[in-house]
Amino acid sequence: MGGKKKLTMKQMERMQEKKDEKRERGGGAGSEKKPSGIVPPDPKSEKVLGELKKMRALTPYTVASRFNLRLSVAKDLLDELAQRGLIEYVSGSKNIKIYRPVD
Repeated sequence: MGGKKKLTMKQMERMQEKKDEKRERGGGAGSEKKPSGIVPPDPKSEKVLGELKKMRALTPYTVASRFNLRLSVAKDLLDELAQRGLIEYVSGSKNIKIYRPVD
């Protein structure tokens, strides 16, 4: 019936050689993960607030693309600014929230 076919001796040797090369290089699943170098902008900064006030609608995607951030960091930034009263919640669902700058 079906199933995986048996490898030839040459194919098994090649696979073993590739595994040995990976171990020597130190690659594979055992490599160390480095923390990302993404630093969120300071929400108290006048420069950041000035950029946000220029935008008509604030969504996590627009903020993330403007400040070169991840979406999760942009969402946290918008939540913090909304709690401080610098921006106001307009509309949204569980997936996306739309804010606008307070005049």
